[in-house]
Amino acid sequence: MVRFAHIADVHLGGWKQPPMQELNFKSFVMAIDACIKEKVEFVVIAGDLFDTAFPGIDVLKDAFGEFKKLKDAKIPCFIIAGSHDYSVSGKTFLDVLEKAGFCKNVGIYEETPEKIILNPTIYKGVAFYGYPGRKSGLEVDALRKVKFNDTPGMFKIFLLHTTLDKAKGLLPIDAIESASLPKADYYALGHLHIDYQYENFVYPGPIFPNNFQELEDLRHGSFYIVDTESTPNLKKVELKIKEVLPVEIEIKNAIRATEKTIAHLKEKEVEDKVVLLRFKGEIESGSNSDIKFQEIEDYLKQKGAYFFLKNTHDLKNKDLELDIEITKGENIEEEAINSYSGENPSDFNKLIPNLVNTLSIEKQEGETGEGFSIRILEGAKKIFNF
Repeated sequence: MVRFAHIADVHLGGWKQPPMQELNFKSFVMAIDACIKEKVEFVVIAGDLFDTAFPGIDVLKDAFGEFKKLKDAKIPCFIIAGSHDYSVSGKTFLDVLEKAGFCKNVGIYEETPEKIILNPTIYKGVAFYGYPGRKSGLEVDALRKVKFNDTPGMFKIFLLHTTLDKAKGLLPIDAIESASLPKADYYALGHLHIDYQYENFVYPGPIFPNNFQELEDLRHGSFYIVDTESTPNLKKVELKIKEVLPVEIEIKNAIRATEKTIAHLKEKEVEDKVVLLRFKGEIESGSNSDIKFQEIEDYLKQKGAYFFLKNTHDLKNKDLELDIEITKGENIEEEAINSYSGENPSDFNKLIPNLVNTLSIEKQEGETGEGFSIRILEGAKKIFNF
Protein backbone atom coordinates (compact mmCIF):
# COMPACT_ATOMS: atom_id res chain seq x y z
CA MET A 1 0.00 0.00 0.00
CA VAL A 2 2.57 2.63 1.06
CA ARG A 3 6.33 3.04 1.13
CA PHE A 4 7.78 5.84 3.21
CA ALA A 5 10.73 6.95 5.37
CA HIS A 6 10.43 7.31 9.15
CA ILE A 7 12.97 9.77 10.60
CA ALA A 8 13.20 11.16 14.13
CA ASP A 9 15.49 13.09 16.47
CA VAL A 10 17.68 14.90 13.97
CA HIS A 11 18.71 17.59 16.50
CA LEU A 12 20.28 19.92 13.96
CA GLY A 13 22.48 22.38 15.86
CA GLY A 14 22.64 20.14 18.92
CA TRP A 15 26.39 19.59 19.06
CA LYS A 16 28.30 22.70 20.13
CA GLN A 17 31.66 21.54 18.72
CA PRO A 18 31.72 22.51 15.00
CA PRO A 19 33.28 19.20 13.79
CA MET A 20 30.56 17.19 15.55
CA GLN A 21 27.83 19.56 14.37
CA GLU A 22 29.13 18.98 10.84
CA LEU A 23 28.85 15.19 11.28
CA ASN A 24 25.30 15.62 12.57
CA PHE A 25 24.34 17.62 9.49
CA LYS A 26 26.14 15.24 7.08
CA SER A 27 24.21 12.36 8.61
CA PHE A 28 20.97 14.23 7.86
CA VAL A 29 22.16 14.85 4.30
CA MET A 30 22.86 11.12 3.93
CA ALA A 31 19.33 10.34 5.18
CA ILE A 32 17.69 12.75 2.71
CA ASP A 33 19.80 11.44 -0.16
CA ALA A 34 18.81 7.86 0.75
CA CYS A 35 15.11 8.83 0.76
CA ILE A 36 15.47 10.30 -2.74
CA LYS A 37 17.46 7.32 -4.03
CA GLU A 38 14.91 4.87 -2.59
CA LYS A 39 12.08 6.88 -4.20
CA VAL A 40 9.90 6.80 -1.10
CA GLU A 41 6.40 8.19 -1.47
CA PHE A 42 6.81 10.55 1.48
CA VAL A 43 8.89 11.22 4.60
CA VAL A 44 7.67 11.53 8.19
CA ILE A 45 9.79 13.26 10.87
CA ALA A 46 8.61 12.46 14.40
CA GLY A 47 9.95 15.49 16.23
CA ASP A 48 13.20 17.26 17.16
CA LEU A 49 14.28 18.24 13.68
CA PHE A 50 16.09 21.09 15.42
CA ASP A 51 17.72 21.04 18.85
CA THR A 52 15.92 24.25 19.81
CA ALA A 53 12.77 26.07 18.79
CA PHE A 54 14.92 28.94 17.49
CA PRO A 55 18.01 27.52 15.73
CA GLY A 56 20.85 29.64 14.36
CA ILE A 57 20.78 31.04 10.85
CA ASP A 58 23.50 28.68 9.55
CA VAL A 59 21.58 25.65 10.85
CA LEU A 60 18.41 26.91 9.17
CA LYS A 61 20.16 27.63 5.88
CA ASP A 62 21.59 24.10 5.72
CA ALA A 63 18.26 22.51 6.68
CA PHE A 64 16.34 24.49 4.05
CA GLY A 65 18.76 23.26 1.39
CA GLU A 66 18.01 19.62 2.23
CA PHE A 67 14.23 20.15 2.30
CA LYS A 68 14.45 21.83 -1.09
CA LYS A 69 16.09 18.65 -2.43
CA LEU A 70 13.10 16.65 -1.17
CA LYS A 71 10.65 19.11 -2.71
CA ASP A 72 12.48 19.07 -6.05
CA ALA A 73 12.23 15.26 -5.98
CA LYS A 74 8.46 15.65 -5.37
CA ILE A 75 8.65 13.81 -2.04
CA PRO A 76 6.36 15.46 0.54
CA CYS A 77 7.37 15.60 4.20
CA PHE A 78 5.05 15.37 7.20
CA ILE A 79 6.34 16.50 10.56
CA ILE A 80 5.57 17.28 14.22
CA ALA A 81 7.45 19.30 16.81
CA GLY A 82 9.45 17.44 19.44
CA SER A 83 10.36 18.33 23.00
CA HIS A 84 13.33 20.37 21.74
CA ASP A 85 11.80 22.25 18.82
CA TYR A 86 8.42 22.66 20.54
CA SER A 87 7.55 26.15 21.78
CA VAL A 88 4.90 26.94 24.40
CA SER A 89 4.05 30.01 22.36
CA GLY A 90 3.30 27.73 19.42
CA LYS A 91 5.83 29.54 17.22
CA THR A 92 8.78 27.56 15.88
CA PHE A 93 10.84 27.46 12.71
CA LEU A 94 8.83 24.43 11.65
CA ASP A 95 6.21 27.04 10.75
CA VAL A 96 8.71 28.72 8.42
CA LEU A 97 9.50 25.41 6.74
CA GLU A 98 5.79 24.78 6.29
CA LYS A 99 5.16 28.28 4.95
CA ALA A 100 7.91 27.72 2.39
CA GLY A 101 6.10 24.58 1.21
CA PHE A 102 8.85 22.21 2.38
CA CYS A 103 6.77 20.20 4.87
CA LYS A 104 3.39 19.87 6.54
CA ASN A 105 3.01 20.01 10.32
CA VAL A 106 0.37 17.37 11.07
CA GLY A 107 -0.02 18.30 14.74
CA ILE A 108 -3.54 19.64 14.18
CA TYR A 109 -5.97 19.25 17.05
CA GLU A 110 -8.88 20.73 19.00
CA GLU A 111 -8.54 20.64 22.78
CA THR A 112 -11.13 20.69 25.56
CA PRO A 113 -10.69 19.83 29.27
CA GLU A 114 -12.15 16.36 28.62
CA LYS A 115 -10.58 15.32 25.31
CA ILE A 116 -8.26 16.22 22.45
CA ILE A 117 -9.49 15.58 18.91
CA LEU A 118 -6.74 15.10 16.33
CA ASN A 119 -7.67 16.19 12.82
CA PRO A 120 -6.14 14.33 9.87
CA THR A 121 -3.87 15.53 7.11
CA ILE A 122 -4.73 13.44 4.06
CA TYR A 123 -2.38 12.55 1.22
CA LYS A 124 -3.12 9.91 -1.42
CA GLY A 125 -5.32 7.75 0.80
CA VAL A 126 -3.08 8.11 3.89
CA ALA A 127 -4.34 9.94 6.98
CA PHE A 128 -1.63 11.54 9.13
CA TYR A 129 -2.32 12.39 12.75
CA GLY A 130 0.18 14.06 15.05
CA TYR A 131 0.65 15.39 18.55
CA PRO A 132 3.79 17.36 19.54
CA GLY A 133 6.28 16.41 22.20
CA ARG A 134 6.70 18.81 25.12
CA LYS A 135 9.29 19.62 27.74
CA SER A 136 9.58 17.22 30.69
CA GLY A 137 7.16 14.68 29.20
CA LEU A 138 4.15 16.96 29.65
CA GLU A 139 2.56 15.51 26.51
CA VAL A 140 1.93 12.13 28.21
CA ASP A 141 -1.17 13.19 30.16
CA ALA A 142 -2.54 14.92 27.08
CA LEU A 143 -2.07 11.80 24.95
CA ARG A 144 -4.30 9.87 27.35
CA LYS A 145 -7.17 12.12 26.21
CA VAL A 146 -6.47 11.92 22.47
CA LYS A 147 -9.09 10.74 19.97
CA PHE A 148 -9.01 10.68 16.16
CA ASN A 149 -11.39 12.56 13.94
CA ASP A 150 -11.71 9.27 12.11
CA THR A 151 -11.07 8.55 8.45
CA PRO A 152 -12.60 5.11 7.70
CA GLY A 153 -10.79 3.02 5.12
CA MET A 154 -7.59 5.08 5.08
CA PHE A 155 -4.10 3.99 6.14
CA LYS A 156 -3.51 5.84 9.42
CA ILE A 157 -0.07 7.04 10.56
CA PHE A 158 0.19 8.55 14.05
CA LEU A 159 3.26 10.76 14.65
CA LEU A 160 4.22 11.00 18.35
CA HIS A 161 7.22 12.38 20.21
CA THR A 162 6.98 10.73 23.60
CA THR A 163 7.96 7.80 25.81
CA LEU A 164 6.08 4.56 25.16
CA ASP A 165 5.48 2.32 28.18
CA LYS A 166 6.78 -0.76 26.36
CA ALA A 167 10.04 0.99 25.45
CA LYS A 168 11.03 2.88 28.60
CA GLY A 169 12.69 -0.07 30.34
CA LEU A 170 13.70 0.85 33.90
CA LEU A 171 13.59 4.61 33.33
CA PRO A 172 11.65 6.24 36.24
CA ILE A 173 9.58 8.48 33.96
CA ASP A 174 5.96 8.77 32.96
CA ALA A 175 5.08 6.99 29.72
CA ILE A 176 2.04 6.65 27.51
CA GLU A 177 0.37 3.24 27.55
CA SER A 178 0.27 1.77 24.06
CA ALA A 179 -3.22 0.36 24.70
CA SER A 180 -4.63 3.81 25.53
CA LEU A 181 -3.81 5.35 22.15
CA PRO A 182 -6.28 5.45 19.27
CA LYS A 183 -5.83 2.71 16.69
CA ALA A 184 -3.45 3.44 13.83
CA ASP A 185 -1.78 1.31 11.18
CA TYR A 186 1.66 2.72 12.02
CA TYR A 187 2.93 4.68 15.02
CA ALA A 188 5.91 6.85 13.98
CA LEU A 189 7.66 7.55 17.26
CA GLY A 190 10.46 9.88 18.28
CA HIS A 191 12.04 11.11 21.53
CA LEU A 192 13.76 7.97 22.83
CA HIS A 193 17.05 7.63 20.95
CA ILE A 194 16.70 3.90 20.45
CA ASP A 195 16.12 1.46 17.61
CA TYR A 196 12.96 -0.24 18.88
CA GLN A 197 9.87 -1.95 17.54
CA TYR A 198 6.81 -3.22 19.39
CA GLU A 199 4.09 -4.42 17.04
CA ASN A 200 3.51 -1.33 14.82
CA PHE A 201 5.08 1.12 17.31
CA VAL A 202 8.53 2.08 16.00
CA TYR A 203 11.44 4.23 17.21
CA PRO A 204 14.01 4.53 14.37
CA GLY A 205 16.88 5.87 16.51
CA PRO A 206 18.40 9.34 16.13
CA ILE A 207 19.82 10.54 12.82
CA PHE A 208 23.10 11.03 14.68
CA PRO A 209 24.12 10.28 18.31
CA ASN A 210 23.52 13.37 20.42
CA ASN A 211 26.08 12.99 23.23
CA PHE A 212 29.15 11.06 24.40
CA GLN A 213 27.17 8.11 25.79
CA GLU A 214 25.10 7.75 22.62
CA LEU A 215 28.25 7.76 20.51
CA GLU A 216 29.57 4.91 22.67
CA ASP A 217 26.33 2.93 22.47
CA LEU A 218 25.09 3.63 18.93
CA ARG A 219 28.25 4.64 17.00
CA HIS A 220 26.11 6.16 14.21
CA GLY A 221 22.59 7.23 13.31
CA SER A 222 19.75 5.43 11.55
CA PHE A 223 16.22 5.66 10.20
CA TYR A 224 13.66 3.27 8.71
CA ILE A 225 12.08 2.79 5.32
CA VAL A 226 8.64 1.27 5.74
CA ASP A 227 7.12 -0.79 2.95
CA THR A 228 3.73 -2.27 3.86
CA GLU A 229 3.87 -4.70 0.93
CA SER A 230 7.20 -6.26 1.94
CA THR A 231 8.09 -8.87 4.55
CA PRO A 232 9.61 -7.71 6.80
CA ASN A 233 8.12 -4.29 6.26
CA LEU A 234 10.93 -2.36 7.99
CA LYS A 235 14.28 -1.69 6.34
CA LYS A 236 16.86 -0.09 8.62
CA VAL A 237 19.16 2.46 6.96
CA GLU A 238 22.40 2.94 8.89
CA LEU A 239 24.09 6.32 8.54
CA LYS A 240 27.78 5.56 8.96
CA ILE A 241 29.66 8.86 8.69
CA LYS A 242 32.83 8.40 10.74
CA GLU A 243 34.12 5.42 12.69
CA VAL A 244 33.87 5.89 16.46
CA LEU A 245 36.69 4.55 18.64
CA PRO A 246 35.82 4.25 22.35
CA VAL A 247 38.87 4.02 24.63
CA GLU A 248 38.66 3.44 28.39
CA ILE A 249 41.55 4.52 30.62
CA GLU A 250 41.86 3.45 34.29
CA ILE A 251 43.58 6.18 36.33
CA LYS A 252 45.10 5.95 39.81
CA ASN A 253 48.11 8.22 39.40
CA ALA A 254 46.95 11.48 37.79
CA ILE A 255 50.51 12.76 37.44
CA ARG A 256 51.37 9.89 35.09
CA ALA A 257 47.92 9.74 33.45
CA THR A 258 48.91 11.76 30.38
CA GLU A 259 51.86 9.48 29.64
CA LYS A 260 49.75 6.38 30.23
CA THR A 261 46.95 7.62 27.98
CA ILE A 262 49.23 8.50 25.06
CA ALA A 263 51.05 5.14 25.39
CA HIS A 264 47.66 3.40 25.21
CA LEU A 265 46.61 5.45 22.18
CA LYS A 266 49.81 4.52 20.34
CA GLU A 267 48.41 0.99 20.13
CA LYS A 268 45.24 2.23 18.39
CA GLU A 269 44.51 3.25 14.82
CA VAL A 270 42.94 6.70 15.28
CA GLU A 271 43.20 8.30 11.84
CA ASP A 272 39.95 9.97 10.71
CA LYS A 273 38.06 8.55 13.71
CA VAL A 274 36.03 10.13 16.48
CA VAL A 275 38.02 9.11 19.57
CA LEU A 276 36.04 8.79 22.81
CA LEU A 277 38.25 8.78 25.89
CA ARG A 278 36.45 7.66 29.03
CA PHE A 279 38.58 8.12 32.15
CA LYS A 280 37.62 6.13 35.22
CA GLY A 281 39.00 5.06 38.57
CA GLU A 282 39.90 6.59 41.92
CA ILE A 283 42.84 8.99 41.90
CA GLU A 284 45.33 8.19 44.65
CA SER A 285 48.14 10.54 43.53
CA GLY A 286 47.60 14.02 42.13
CA SER A 287 44.28 15.44 40.89
CA ASN A 288 42.29 15.91 37.69
CA SER A 289 44.20 19.09 36.91
CA ASP A 290 47.40 17.03 36.55
CA ILE A 291 46.01 15.29 33.46
CA LYS A 292 47.18 17.26 30.43
CA PHE A 293 44.17 16.93 28.17
CA GLN A 294 45.56 19.46 25.69
CA GLU A 295 48.68 17.34 25.24
CA ILE A 296 46.50 14.28 24.61
CA GLU A 297 44.41 16.23 22.10
CA ASP A 298 47.54 17.51 20.33
CA TYR A 299 48.81 13.94 20.01
CA LEU A 300 45.53 12.76 18.49
CA LYS A 301 45.49 15.67 16.01
CA GLN A 302 49.05 14.80 15.01
CA LYS A 303 47.91 11.22 14.33
CA GLY A 304 45.03 12.46 12.17
CA ALA A 305 42.06 11.78 14.46
CA TYR A 306 38.91 13.51 13.23
CA PHE A 307 37.87 14.64 16.71
CA PHE A 308 38.47 13.88 20.37
CA LEU A 309 35.90 13.81 23.17
CA LYS A 310 36.62 13.05 26.81
CA ASN A 311 34.45 11.93 29.71
CA THR A 312 35.70 12.12 33.33
CA HIS A 313 32.38 11.40 35.05
CA ASP A 314 33.67 8.09 36.46
CA LEU A 315 36.98 9.58 37.63
CA LYS A 316 36.95 10.19 41.37
CA ASN A 317 39.35 11.98 43.69
CA LYS A 318 39.62 10.66 47.25
CA ASP A 319 40.34 14.09 48.68
CA LEU A 320 37.10 15.50 47.26
CA GLU A 321 34.73 12.81 48.46
CA LEU A 322 32.30 13.91 51.16
CA ASP A 323 31.21 11.42 53.79
CA ILE A 324 27.86 12.95 54.72
CA GLU A 325 25.01 11.14 56.41
CA ILE A 326 21.57 12.33 55.35
CA THR A 327 19.02 11.72 58.09
CA LYS A 328 15.82 13.53 57.15
CA GLY A 329 15.66 13.56 53.37
CA GLU A 330 13.05 16.31 53.01
CA ASN A 331 15.70 18.73 51.75
CA ILE A 332 18.78 16.69 50.90
CA GLU A 333 20.58 19.63 49.34
CA GLU A 334 20.21 21.89 52.41
CA GLU A 335 21.11 19.08 54.81
CA ALA A 336 24.24 18.18 52.82
CA ILE A 337 25.38 21.83 52.81
CA ASN A 338 24.80 22.17 56.56
CA SER A 339 26.61 18.91 57.29
CA TYR A 340 29.59 19.87 55.15
CA SER A 341 29.75 23.38 56.67
CA GLY A 342 29.73 21.97 60.19
CA GLU A 343 32.68 19.67 59.47
CA ASN A 344 34.57 22.21 57.34
CA PRO A 345 34.18 25.69 58.91
CA SER A 346 34.88 28.52 56.47
CA ASP A 347 33.62 32.00 55.59
CA PHE A 348 32.95 30.62 52.11
CA ASN A 349 30.21 28.29 53.42
CA LYS A 350 27.69 31.13 53.78
CA LEU A 351 27.90 31.68 50.01
CA ILE A 352 27.13 28.05 49.10
CA PRO A 353 23.27 28.22 49.16
CA ASN A 354 23.18 31.30 46.89
CA LEU A 355 25.77 29.77 44.59
CA VAL A 356 23.78 26.52 44.32
CA ASN A 357 20.63 28.50 43.46
CA THR A 358 22.49 30.45 40.79
CA LEU A 359 23.90 27.30 39.21
CA SER A 360 20.44 25.67 39.24
CA ILE A 361 18.72 28.19 36.97
CA GLU A 362 17.21 26.79 33.79
CA LYS A 363 17.86 27.82 30.23
CA GLN A 364 15.01 29.98 28.96
CA GLU A 365 13.08 29.23 25.80
CA GLY A 366 14.97 30.59 22.81
CA GLU A 367 18.03 31.54 24.86
CA THR A 368 21.37 30.76 23.23
CA GLY A 369 23.95 28.63 25.00
CA GLU A 370 26.32 31.60 25.12
CA GLY A 371 23.66 33.87 26.63
CA PHE A 372 22.77 31.23 29.20
CA SER A 373 26.44 30.85 30.21
CA ILE A 374 26.86 34.62 30.54
CA ARG A 375 23.75 34.84 32.75
CA ILE A 376 25.09 32.15 35.09
CA LEU A 377 28.53 33.79 35.19
CA GLU A 378 27.06 37.20 36.00
CA GLY A 379 25.00 35.70 38.82
CA ALA A 380 28.09 34.03 40.28
CA LYS A 381 30.07 37.27 40.05
CA LYS A 382 27.46 39.07 42.14
CA ILE A 383 27.71 36.44 44.86
CA PHE A 384 31.51 36.78 45.02
CA ASN A 385 31.34 40.58 44.62
CA PHE A 386 33.51 40.51 41.49
